[in-house]
Amino acid sequence: MAYVITDECVSCGTCAGECPVEAIAEGDSHYEINPDVCVECGTCASVCPTEAITEE
Repeated sequence: MAYVITDECVSCGTCAGECPVEAIAEGDSHYEINPDVCVECGTCASVCPTEAITEE
């Protein structure tokens, strides 16, 4: 199950820098995770300062 970034995201970019497969990119309103690339490692969720990343 891929991770998703909720509206709690403040677009700090911390998650994108930590993603080992580069599945995270800046979207229109906040960062987004490409579910086809995500390997479900959870690194992004563990570094998010606003806890905006959850399992789908």
